[in-house]
Amino acid sequence: MAIQWFPGHMHLTRNALAERAKSVDVVIEMVDARLPGSSANPMLRELLQQKPSLKVLNKSDLADPERTRAWQQWYEQKDNTRAIALDSHHTAPARALIDACLALRPTRGSMDKPMRVLICGIPNVGKSTLINTMVGKRAAKAANEPGVTRTEQRYTLQDGFYLFDTPGVLWPRIIVAQSGYNLAAAGSIGRNAFDDELVALELLAYLQQHYRPELHHRYAITDEADALQTLPDHELLQAIGRKRGALLPGGRINTQKAAELVLQDFRSATLGRITLETPEEFENWLLTGEKLDAERQLRKEEYQQERQQKYQRRPNKRR
Repeated sequence: MAIQWFPGHMHLTRNALAERAKSVDVVIEMVDARLPGSSANPMLRELLQQKPSLKVLNKSDLADPERTRAWQQWYEQKDNTRAIALDSHHTAPARALIDACLALRPTRGSMDKPMRVLICGIPNVGKSTLINTMVGKRAAKAANEPGVTRTEQRYTLQDGFYLFDTPGVLWPRIIVAQSGYNLAAAGSIGRNAFDDELVALELLAYLQQHYRPELHHRYAITDEADALQTLPDHELLQAIGRKRGALLPGGRINTQKAAELVLQDFRSATLGRITLETPEEFENWLLTGEKLDAERQLRKEEYQQERQQKYQRRPNKRR
């Protein structure tokens, strides 16, 4: 299944980002700590070029702490980049962001040389909630769904420090297949763009491999002959549906409902603190995705050339 979602307003946001990038000193990109690689926008590298970058791993209270530390180290190894982890319990997020930005651009931040910072990220990554926390009021719309913020907004965090917020934006084509599933599992993509059951099956496959104790503790399927170790993913989903009462008339399993339950348990951290990718995994997925995308582009070009040659060989018919 290919998960793609690039509404018209995101095209406008891309253009706005490119324009705003010309006048800012530091770019803050918020990523989801549960999928730090998949939620980082590759389009920003093109748009923002060599701007100093602060990666904020948000929702870290929902993520695997050990993997969050590994991702911070991975980002810190990149040139002109810093990384910090934030969560809903962080008492002074504004101070943390200001200090990190000043470390990247120590000559800015005064009234004579103000610091202009652009904050961006994918939909539903928590930008609006973070901004509301920093400015002490509901200055930005916040909701647990993608695509709420639609226009650029400016906030003053302190004298000489200005923060520009932009709408959440995805990129036109997701070339890493697993990233599409992970974004969908985290709720960063509109529901009309994916199938809950397929996403839940991918999620269960990963959890069985990396977070089996959390699965066993949450669903306690002990009457299925050690189901968590022996059942294929689709049968595991049915077992979870049976255990959680997701039933249709006649005792049939409502797999759609079961999938929704699994996704909600992941998003709310009811399953535990889980991260769906390591830096090494994501790098391998990206290499595979780039290779497949290059092959696809080559086939497309060959097809277009064949059509053009066929059209040129076609004899002209005179009436």
